[in-house]
Amino acid sequence: MPHSPGQDQPEVQLPAGRLRGTTEGGVAVFRAVPYAAPPVGDLRWRPAQPHPGWSGTRDATADGPSAPQMYAEGGDPVLGGHGAPPFDDDCLTLNVWTPAADGARRPVLVWIHGGGFVSGSGSLPGYSGETFARDGDLVVVSINYRIGPLGYLNPDDDDASANPWLGDQIAALCWVNAHIAAFGGDPGRVTVAGQSGGALSTAALTGHPLARGLIRRVILQSPPLGLDLPDPAAYRERTAAYLELAGAKDAAELRALPWQELITAAAGLFARTAAWGYWPTPFLPVVDGTSLRTHPALALLDGAAADLDVMIGWTREEANFGFALDAGYADATREQVTDRIADTFGAEAAADVYAAYARARPGSRPVDVLMDLITDELFRVPAVRLAEARAASGHPVWAYQFDLPAAAYEGRLGAAHCLELPFVFDNFDRWAHAPFLAGLDPAVRDGLACAMHRAWISFVRTGDPNHPDLPCWRPYDAQSRTTMRFDTVVTALDDLAGASRLLHGPARTSGQSSAPLI
Repeated sequence: MPHSPGQDQPEVQLPAGRLRGTTEGGVAVFRAVPYAAPPVGDLRWRPAQPHPGWSGTRDATADGPSAPQMYAEGGDPVLGGHGAPPFDDDCLTLNVWTPAADGARRPVLVWIHGGGFVSGSGSLPGYSGETFARDGDLVVVSINYRIGPLGYLNPDDDDASANPWLGDQIAALCWVNAHIAAFGGDPGRVTVAGQSGGALSTAALTGHPLARGLIRRVILQSPPLGLDLPDPAAYRERTAAYLELAGAKDAAELRALPWQELITAAAGLFARTAAWGYWPTPFLPVVDGTSLRTHPALALLDGAAADLDVMIGWTREEANFGFALDAGYADATREQVTDRIADTFGAEAAADVYAAYARARPGSRPVDVLMDLITDELFRVPAVRLAEARAASGHPVWAYQFDLPAAAYEGRLGAAHCLELPFVFDNFDRWAHAPFLAGLDPAVRDGLACAMHRAWISFVRTGDPNHPDLPCWRPYDAQSRTTMRFDTVVTALDDLAGASRLLHGPARTSGQSSAPLI
């Protein structure tokens, strides 16, 4: 039963023990709440196990360690960093924001961070649930889970230990189902939302039998559904390369290494797996047929997941995030990019496809064509295909495209990957460290954030993102293909991604990609 001995120190009693939180911005916050046992020692690379609980009252006023990951002081030139110390193996915790730990049974929003499967944390300031809890009367949960080598390797080559990241997320969802009522939430009205790798995770969860009945709605922000995901046989080569980089012969020796050495070896795997013109992904989910039965792009089409409410979207220039500021790509040649296009479309069609991209962006350089290609391959086209398939089955999605370009770096980032995040959370004060927000007109910024933030709240509460200050947003169907365009002017447009959809139709794509065509 919830109990609040003081306005600023709310307490909640759980089966595992009592928690004492704090109050921030009029919202009760409980930080670093364990949802599984620390995955240390023999539990490293093992499925998440129940937490043994604690005696007395556990202080839940400070964030816990984030999952081990690479870190550079000063961060990157786009986000300014996506994870900060402390890091530790003991990271399976979550944060909860709630208007009150009472019996109100509010809708619940579970946030799964992205980060290319190698970075991020549920406790990053930008992912604070305070605005959603306060503005939407929601209970918000943001989770940590294992990432990088600790989350995406299976050195035991054991079916039971595959995809630790996914087992962590399922354990967190089970925790929410069992305990969120004590924080004023309704376990029957859970929306899971994620961005980038977190959105791919969200899609994967919908198809997992252990998550059935735990999710009512999903929000997929920039899911990289176009990723080629390996099976266990294909991934063993990557695992072997990692073992070599770590200087370990087997899983037992890996378990004996401190996490710092594991992260150093991960940096080496970046170099070994990099390929020109492709988004770097040294660690990937593995479609093993057991823990991850199918590609997440297919998970929302069948079974119980087909009935879930779905919102899905992308940014107009996703790939500019990773390539626009990279001096190594600035001098890319037309021949290089045409060869890269041939990987997807085949050599005969590559020149025509290059020309189609160049016509769509007058004055484009070869690197601009490359970035538009990668945006389409990884994000826009697979998302549209999911929308098309759901519409055909009578379960349409709500689709959007974020078009507001960043002003920073002379506009070279465009509407890059991640740029929608502070608008969705409407908490720009928590993103002061992020260079990509510099120079935005405050009136445009704040107005667009209000429209988007309220749409997300409406969707979590009702399954429909419409609200009085938003143009009418219809679901994506086979006739209109309505897509909400978020920019200085917010407009619902028909078939906004039509050119990309037609260019990447199944008849045109014949290259190396093994991502599902839905």
